[in-house]
Amino acid sequence: MRKPSLETDGWQLEDGEELHAQYPTTFLIPHLDVRRILQTGDFAKLVLSIGVEAASEPKFERMWVIVRERIPEGYLGILDNNPTCIEENEELWRGTELPFEPKHIIAVEHASAASIAIAAQRPARPWS
Repeated sequence: MRKPSLETDGWQLEDGEELHAQYPTTFLIPHLDVRRILQTGDFAKLVLSIGVEAASEPKFERMWVIVRERIPEGYLGILDNNPTCIEENEELWRGTELPFEPKHIIAVEHASAASIAIAAQRPARPWS
């Protein structure tokens, strides 16, 4: 499955394991065993770098995603909040589907009835 990239999509996922390795005492992440067993409706927090027209460097945002399904590479999820560094758009906004791997996850929360219902819906923008 194609991974998001700054060049193609205007945003990409950052490696949470790398961030933890760089800052082990201040950037904590869940154990890999936890990041590998998420189920439909669970929440995963990811770090996205987002290209912003007015900035020379991408902006970084921590964003929640609701797990839709497990795939061989990891997960497909639905963005559950909106980025604050860009205007509302069709490419990256609440309801956008995106692929991610356990290495990208920096926090997890258990599913709720509402998140399970959201995961069952068709995403506003399916991943290509």
